[in-house]
Amino acid sequence: MVREARTPPHKFYTTDEVAAMLRLHVQTVRTLVLKKRLGAIKIGKEWRVSEEDLNEFIRENRNK
Repeated sequence: MVREARTPPHKFYTTDEVAAMLRLHVQTVRTLVLKKRLGAIKIGKEWRVSEEDLNEFIRENRNK
């Protein structure tokens, strides 16, 4: 039997979780999302930030 290679499920964080990880106020995270500086998707009434989008945001905002 041949099994298909599955991609791991995507990890999504709430704006509250992102705020806690980045030590920001949750409204700051929502502002970043609305200004399209932090990628997110809206599911129902809540914004969700993928792990990939969060990592990209961190990379782009690193002090070099």
